[in-house]
Amino acid sequence: MDAANRFETPVTYRLLRAEYLAGLLLSAGLFIAHWNEVRWPVAIALFLYIDVIGYLPGALAHRRSATGDIPRVYYVLYNTMHSWLTAGAVVALWAWLVRPEWALLAVPIHLCGDRGLLGNFLKPFAVPFEPKAHPTFARFEQALRCTAEQPAPQPERAVVRSAR
Repeated sequence: MDAANRFETPVTYRLLRAEYLAGLLLSAGLFIAHWNEVRWPVAIALFLYIDVIGYLPGALAHRRSATGDIPRVYYVLYNTMHSWLTAGAVVALWAWLVRPEWALLAVPIHLCGDRGLLGNFLKPFAVPFEPKAHPTFARFEQALRCTAEQPAPQPERAVVRSAR
């Protein structure tokens, strides 16, 4: 992916997920290493608030919709609550107003788990709220796959003529 081609191929998508799995393992490892120091009600609340506010309302609206179309506000809620910017603000405010603590690791565990284990990233308005291949993207991906399987055209060799 780059600024001109904002999509992931299957390989780059797996690599991106692998990076998040590494973040999940690190966060979970620290969490487990400090198991006895974790305030469990805080950890559970910090883990759940992301989906209670950001996912469940949209998932319910999606399931209730006959067409699967739901208002954009559900996408905004999902993307806001699953953003590292929001998560960082929540963690920073908690550490400042309450105290730094191991329970705060529930936030990166949640986000890294969503991305690394489930493959869920931020949701564009143009795709269904619940994962389902968009027909246009499926055609694009097939065309991209066909292009990648064909050998790249070789550049024409310049003929160098001497000036005799």
